[in-house]
Amino acid sequence: MAIKVKELKDDAILDIKVNKSFYLMAKAASFHVLQSMNIQEKGDEYFKEIITKKYEDLDNSQRTFYTIVLLLAEIERQANEQKLYNEKEILQPGDEGYVEPTPEKD
Repeated sequence: MAIKVKELKDDAILDIKVNKSFYLMAKAASFHVLQSMNIQEKGDEYFKEIITKKYEDLDNSQRTFYTIVLLLAEIERQANEQKLYNEKEILQPGDEGYVEPTPEKD
């Protein structure tokens, strides 16, 4: 028996409200996917394929990373347009007071 599902219309464009928590979750997801892609093993070319190949020709990890990056780019574009950024200084290795970050646990 066939089931009914809903999907967006082809010409649909939605405005989605995003808070800082969601933005940080999306960034964390992008880093997680990037780490799982094993770029060091597969080589830089594998990563560069994300912008050189058609979406349909990418593997699942590349598609997932690309999709999240597009979402983040749109969030950042809108935040920039609406002047919703705070600037802060991030200490670098060698700076006085720099503390080495600790890896997050899965």
